[in-house]
Amino acid sequence: MRQGRYFRIPENPIDVEQLWGEAELLTIARLPAWLGPEDSNSYRYLGCTSLTIPAARNPDGWLSEQTALEAAGLVVDQDPQQGSTHRLYIPAPTEDVWSIGIYTGQSPFDVQAPRGVHNPVLTRESVSDVPAAFVADPFMIKANGSWHMFFEVMNWHAGKGEIGLAQSPDGFDWTYQQIVLAEPFHLSYPYVFAWKGEYYLIPESFQAGAIRLYKAEDFPTRWSFVAQLLEGTYLVDASVFQYGDKWWLFTETNPELKHDCLRLYFADELTGPWIEHPQSPIVKNNSKIARPAGRVLVHGTRIVRYAQDCSVSYGHQVHAFKITELTTKNYAEEKLSPEPVLAPSGSGWNADGMHHIDAHRLSDDRWIACVDGRRVPKL
Repeated sequence: MRQGRYFRIPENPIDVEQLWGEAELLTIARLPAWLGPEDSNSYRYLGCTSLTIPAARNPDGWLSEQTALEAAGLVVDQDPQQGSTHRLYIPAPTEDVWSIGIYTGQSPFDVQAPRGVHNPVLTRESVSDVPAAFVADPFMIKANGSWHMFFEVMNWHAGKGEIGLAQSPDGFDWTYQQIVLAEPFHLSYPYVFAWKGEYYLIPESFQAGAIRLYKAEDFPTRWSFVAQLLEGTYLVDASVFQYGDKWWLFTETNPELKHDCLRLYFADELTGPWIEHPQSPIVKNNSKIARPAGRVLVHGTRIVRYAQDCSVSYGHQVHAFKITELTTKNYAEEKLSPEPVLAPSGSGWNADGMHHIDAHRLSDDRWIACVDGRRVPKL
């Protein structure tokens, strides 16, 4: 929180939540003209200041603070009866807070928080180089003896996602490093993988109108754009894998944000050309099983995809599906279990939803997975 001359200026979402907690409830008598009684619980009152003398001495300073407050979502309201008096109102925090945890288990379909690990292992507070609203969509990979995790960092100031990096010697104790990829458009879901001695990244980049492939110039911190794999109005959470002599790619494509249409593509080479499967979309009008929820697992002839269940709310829980037939002509799958792989816990960092998993084998009977969870701000 920055102390200005006239007001305290919130510099991240945590500051906004702090101010909300300190602010006064609005009574009917104190409602501003622009707020109806039915919405009185959605704002609180933070105080006022008289600007007659200070503003005359430093008008630029006052305008700068007003701009900063409004950029943070607060309302600076001039009193219609006393033009020198300005009142400050704060809206209720509404954005879900996502964090990242580590789970383990004997299989990638039965994982839970292990003893000795304090989840979440990464939060918005972990991010040190940009003001973060949340962290989500973790993917990890082991390289050069260490674990490297890539994930979405929602940059609060920029209003878009960027790709952050954390590192761990053992997969359990994580240290945030830095933002490693940012574009003029939103990035999330950084699907990282190795191929022929090189490291690649496919972040979700629907605002660019394409699925974009990046390659590490200096792993894990420097990435360069290689190619557009597919172009389209809405292509989200692209999940690639190799099976047989083909590359395969799942992506959700409903621009109405219903999270209910999953398409499948295949190609001979990673960079394409990509061809849509004749049975695609393989999921249509079903928000329970369409949107990808993490890395596709391939072990021999066994292929498993994870899917978000968005029927209750976006990112509510995760199911696993075994792909029983995959050719350039046919596709079939079956749910591995009626129970979700991940589900909201009802309390804490993942109280209200979980929507992502990236599982890796540690040994024959032990798996580790990075997951994410959300909590809805309690007002």
